[in-house]
Amino acid sequence: MSQFHGRADGRWAVVCPHEVAALLAGIACPWWIAGGWALDLFLGDQTRAHEDLDVGILRRDVIDVLTYLSGWEVFEAESQMLYRLEGCEHPRLNVNSLWCRPSHAQCWSFELMLDEAQGKDWVFRRLPTIRMPLANVIKRTQEGIPYLTPEIQLLYKARHPRAKDQDDFVRVLPRLASDERTWLSEALSAIDPEHAWLAKLTI
Repeated sequence: MSQFHGRADGRWAVVCPHEVAALLAGIACPWWIAGGWALDLFLGDQTRAHEDLDVGILRRDVIDVLTYLSGWEVFEAESQMLYRLEGCEHPRLNVNSLWCRPSHAQCWSFELMLDEAQGKDWVFRRLPTIRMPLANVIKRTQEGIPYLTPEIQLLYKARHPRAKDQDDFVRVLPRLASDERTWLSEALSAIDPEHAWLAKLTI
């Protein structure tokens, strides 16, 4: 059972996608760079500073990933609090974020984001009717680094967009293919028919 650790705070190490890709190269299950870094990998350039680095996995694969990271400390992050996972303990179902660092390290290295899936489909946890074939969820850079397809990443950012999320949307929008725009528009319409981004997606 996870043990209460304290508030979710502390310093984050400056980690780039290439470093995480090298660390996770031996994992057999799907994983991908998420968050703002995913959008920068899509654009092919780092467009802004990143405070941390997110890595996405499927919740159903979490034990395989934690086994691979057996030399690391992993904590559930929930309601701005941290709870230490012991060994390969399965995270609670209401927890979608795991903070990770090497054992005895002072700085956090990356955040594991737990995504849902059903069969061969990725499922949006906030509205399970929103789906995408898993085969389409992950894109890759020329170097082979996997990252979350931009329309899904923007959907996550759309819930309560901060200034940096709005800036990310403005930068990425011109590069979205028509099918990516359509998917994001339909997903946003299902969640919030009045969302400010919808008008720009249809231009």
